Amino acid sequence: MSNGNFLEDFVLGQKIIHAVPRTITEGDASLYISLTGDRRPLYCSQTFSSRLGYEKTPVNDVLVFNIAFGKTVHDISLNAIANLGYADVRFIAPVFVGDTVRCESTVIGIKENSDKKRGIVYVQSVALNQRNEEVMSWQRWVLLPKNDVSAEIPETLVPTLSKCVDLKNISVAHNIEGTNFDAEATGSSRFWGDYEEGQTINHSLGLTIDDATHTMATQLYQNNAKVHFDAFSMAKTAFKKRLVYGGHIISLCHSLSFEGIENALNIVGINSGTHSNPSFAGDTIYAKSIIVEKTHCGKGLTWGYSGFGLLELKIKNLHPLNQ
Repeated sequence: MSNGNFLEDFVLGQKIIHAVPRTITEGDASLYISLTGDRRPLYCSQTFSSRLGYEKTPVNDVLVFNIAFGKTVHDISLNAIANLGYADVRFIAPVFVGDTVRCESTVIGIKENSDKKRGIVYVQSVALNQRNEEVMSWQRWVLLPKNDVSAEIPETLVPTLSKCVDLKNISVAHNIEGTNFDAEATGSSRFWGDYEEGQTINHSLGLTIDDATHTMATQLYQNNAKVHFDAFSMAKTAFKKRLVYGGHIISLCHSLSFEGIENALNIVGINSGTHSNPSFAGDTIYAKSIIVEKTHCGKGLTWGYSGFGLLELKIKNLHPLNQ
């Protein structure tokens, strides 16, 4: 039985094939809406998505991210002290109900702390579908303890991480037909031209997290990290209680951002992300977005990206041009 890995168990260049592929079902997509309140019609209306050229309704991008991330937890961060951040997160191809997602990771960096008791592991992960096509990829780094403090770390490297997703790596679904966008379905007439660089949007709604929903969501993602489930162990820590999984906070912020950026479509990239503060059941989450940049990408669509101040996230979204 595997109890997860510690700092000394990783080596540079190591490739890890993560267990438990996941076939995503309609039930998964519906439960995600129930646990986050996400209202984007692209992910819940077959009529809306078909008008844009999709044969089937795509699975919410953030749900795909959390399911893919969950595949890597047991091998990478089951024993982590903290998940420190993400970089160069690319949403390469849409995922649909019935697709099976599996994940692989490569260790791209290791740095032992000066206390010799812990250190940081950097990984590059990729999610693939049943046709072995990449659907998303990301880099992340985690703080891990040693299981044996006397263990030697023979080779160290701090990798150079991308500050943003390179434009040439932005993937736009070739079949999206922006001219058929149904603004009545989103309830908003605000399109690409209605937003300006530097604009801040304080999203109008807040959401209070409770123990049941954040636990169910993290189970939906099949993330089995101890800090989110083991109340007995967490009572012995400085936090004294279970932490809410940071990926679920991303889900909630993405859901809240619908009010104000209603006509955004797919997320095509996340430049970087850090969990700047822990969250617990009982916390109330609010979100704001900052329009950092606007760029044309053709086919009547554009992408711009906005920052959720709470998580210091910059998420690139496809957005239709003004109708």
